[in-house]
Amino acid sequence: MVDHAVPLIDISKYRSSDPNERAAVVDSVSTACREIGFLLVTGTQVPTDVEAATVRECQHFFTLPLADKIAVSRPDPSHIRGYSGVGTEALSQLEKDQAPPDLKEVFDVGPFDLPTDTDYYSPAKAGASFAPNVWPKNLPALQSAMSAYFLAMEDLSEELARIFASALNLSDDYFIPKIDRHISILRANFYARQLEPPLPNQLRGGGHTDYTAFTILWQQEVPGGGLQIRDKRGEWVDVPVIPGSFVVNIGDSLARWTNDLWVSTMHRVVNPPPEIAHETDRLSLVYFFQPNYDAIIECIETCQGPDNPAKYAPIANGDYLAQKFAEQQIGA
Repeated sequence: MVDHAVPLIDISKYRSSDPNERAAVVDSVSTACREIGFLLVTGTQVPTDVEAATVRECQHFFTLPLADKIAVSRPDPSHIRGYSGVGTEALSQLEKDQAPPDLKEVFDVGPFDLPTDTDYYSPAKAGASFAPNVWPKNLPALQSAMSAYFLAMEDLSEELARIFASALNLSDDYFIPKIDRHISILRANFYARQLEPPLPNQLRGGGHTDYTAFTILWQQEVPGGGLQIRDKRGEWVDVPVIPGSFVVNIGDSLARWTNDLWVSTMHRVVNPPPEIAHETDRLSLVYFFQPNYDAIIECIETCQGPDNPAKYAPIANGDYLAQKFAEQQIGA
């Protein structure tokens, strides 16, 4: 019988010189990706001081006056950078569910310190994939904290990509040429205390699957919980907050890459009970890991065969993301 809880996996053992310990990590990850699409990972090399500083500075940002946050609003609808307020996004629209907008504020940043000796990163080639970041002038510590966290997530993502490749019976460097100029996004989500009752069917984050390759989440432990996933029985299951761990989930593009051998699982962020929601806010840090914009998402050779042909036509990752992003915007 399948255990429907989200498994906890110590990935530090993948760095072991003992092949049995490495194999055990790969087997556990493979099972999680096939059965539930979510896992909790410990044993990362993310510095705790970097994590703490990012949490602190993001919390500070969201307490700024609204005018200061609006001053760093998303500069263009296609640029996933800067601040977006409550009511600007409805994740459930990705599932064609016309629920009210999500009850959250967000602040997004993307890759930085980009090379200038190639036009690969130019808008003419990359579109908005490498749009400039937008930072509040009166909060300089936010930029240094989020930049350091972004780099730590890059390192963790590469390690996960190697584990994922091994779990797919590929060389562990299989994904590296496809992610060496990635277009990932780091998002701070802020769920403010709810001074008024939500609208019917309105959540902090509506039910959706991520359109990433995979997502790495730090979530704050607060009364009333938050993140839930829908398991194979159709039941919503809480994802616990375990100190020192990150939530990792498979996204739509990696599921497509694996011919749906790995699952991109529906998840949501629920409202706490009214007596808690009125007094408690919540922060999460979400790293949406995305391959290079010109990486072709096509069925991996180990995930197809005569009785299991490729389900999807190849598509460039940048084109795939543009299509998905447009679907989740209000009015789309």
